Amino acid sequence: MGTLLESIHSPADLKRLNFAQMDELAEEIREFLIQTLSKTGGHLGPNLGVVELTLALHTVFNTPDDKLLFDVSHQAYIHKMLTGRLERMGTIRQPGGLNGFMLRTESEHDCYGAGHAGTALSAALGMAVARDLAGGKEHVIAVAGDAAFTNGITFEALNNISEQTKRLIVVLNDNEWSIDRNVGAIARYFHKIVTSEQYTSLHDRAKRIIEKVGGKTAVEVARRAEEAAKSLLWPSILFEEFGLQYYGPIDGHNIPLLVESFKFLKTQNRPVLLHVLTQKGRGYQPALDRQKKFHGLGPYDPDTGETKAAGQQSYAEVFATTLTQLANKDERIVAITAAMPSGTGLDLFRPHHPKRFFDVGIAEGHAVIFAAGMAARGYRPVVAIYSTFLQRAFDCIVHDVALQKLPVLFCMDRAGLSGDDGPTHHGLFDIAYLRGIPGIVLMAPKDEDELADMMKTALELPGPSAIRYPRGVGPDAVRKPEPQAIPVGKAEMLKDGSDVAILGLGPMITLARELAARLECAGYSAAVINPRFVKPIDREMLASYAGRVAAFVTFEDHVKMGGFGSAVIEALAELGSAVPVVRIGWPDQFIEHGKVEELRTRHGLTVDSAQAQVLPLLKQRMREFMAVS
Repeated sequence: MGTLLESIHSPADLKRLNFAQMDELAEEIREFLIQTLSKTGGHLGPNLGVVELTLALHTVFNTPDDKLLFDVSHQAYIHKMLTGRLERMGTIRQPGGLNGFMLRTESEHDCYGAGHAGTALSAALGMAVARDLAGGKEHVIAVAGDAAFTNGITFEALNNISEQTKRLIVVLNDNEWSIDRNVGAIARYFHKIVTSEQYTSLHDRAKRIIEKVGGKTAVEVARRAEEAAKSLLWPSILFEEFGLQYYGPIDGHNIPLLVESFKFLKTQNRPVLLHVLTQKGRGYQPALDRQKKFHGLGPYDPDTGETKAAGQQSYAEVFATTLTQLANKDERIVAITAAMPSGTGLDLFRPHHPKRFFDVGIAEGHAVIFAAGMAARGYRPVVAIYSTFLQRAFDCIVHDVALQKLPVLFCMDRAGLSGDDGPTHHGLFDIAYLRGIPGIVLMAPKDEDELADMMKTALELPGPSAIRYPRGVGPDAVRKPEPQAIPVGKAEMLKDGSDVAILGLGPMITLARELAARLECAGYSAAVINPRFVKPIDREMLASYAGRVAAFVTFEDHVKMGGFGSAVIEALAELGSAVPVVRIGWPDQFIEHGKVEELRTRHGLTVDSAQAQVLPLLKQRMREFMAVS
């Protein structure tokens, strides 16, 4: 760790440095991030891009009194380092360590928690209005990447800002990337501003004035000149139509320019937007060469940037290769994602069918309704969105897809625990929010081959369907050359038994098999069932076992409340069965970040926990049987 960085224990220490020292500190921070995250993993690229910006913000503003919000907040590592958490950075995203996002319970400097895109402007406006009502004087600053402006919530906030407050600072951090390169009209609009020769020349002159003269007067002169030029270049500047005074674009790596700009913006009595240009991955060549791979990643070699290669295909890769295979034979199949082609695996589909691939930006609700429109015209849309992000489009699934019985397939990657990313990214609610929707078919594969079969099945259904599968690799099952459709609503019996029926949903079938083996060793006959379908649930199977077992056990990587185990209990009740059900799933609370196996042990998603709960039921039945005998 560099000597300057070691001296920073709070923003007050930063304010004592001159600009030359800040530039030196910026390089120390980058080296520290590269070395530290190589061991823990994390969002390297976004944080390398906002080093100078964060230094300038903390130089001019005073948190926690002033409120600093980062959209998504995956780029808040430098903020954490400057606000007393430097010594704990080696624990980021580790069990018991710092969260990878801003977290209100972690520090008073984290005024608002986040993890999903598009929330910063709305939250900042809420804070600004609360300040105004209370007669406060603090500043509220929202830092949002250009990708966040493809999200509808951001525009809903923009629509209200000028009507609700006179003092709010929005910083548009423009690096042209989210996880992948940004797409759409908004990205083109920003690019048009940045690449205009007249505007670039104008900003160069403004920059020289500020650097030479400095102070509010120079910035005001430059602003007026720019405003006059803007009226000639663009009669209707987007942000100014929303009532925000627009400034920029300026160099987001020029600390003196950033500091002087923020000092000026503090004096404004109207909502303002500062457009800053940054470089994602700045200072680390591997990140610049492969930016999307350094958005969020695991441990890597700091010298080369290479991560440990996986020995088999992930579920996302199996999804993509299967979809490509199916699309080769069916021209109606189209693929849709919300700014996540690499995360969902669709970057592997895109080269094969570029005209049938659609990235709509960070706009999950639009993605779903867009798919509904295509389905209404005879296409078979496949919408690939993480489980945690599909939550944002719930009403669209209900109103636009299910109510119209349209054949849209939702493929939910990262279903279940997401581990290091924590509660903002865990996919633990999708069964609960989907299974109550009339007409939807909801599936969970036990392995990669079954995922392919379920995709084949779903694309032959007349209405909506969804498949949930986890992050990472599966059990490396042998895949058939061609996917085969499976009977809808029919479970797969892997092993019969008469004392207990164990149902392992999706990859949790591994725990079901292990529990069965233990119980067999203890003298009990255990059935192992792969449910495959959460909805429609296999009632015939449940009825068959309800008449002969002492208990059911359900394993699911989902919250117990409203989950698969709940569906089993409901179905048994409707069948008139009182056979007890031991449910193994996540408790009714938000689960912290950490290693998956450690979290499962902590919260009872283990074979030991299941065995401890089901054995008394089996022993009770044995006692009752002996008493009758």
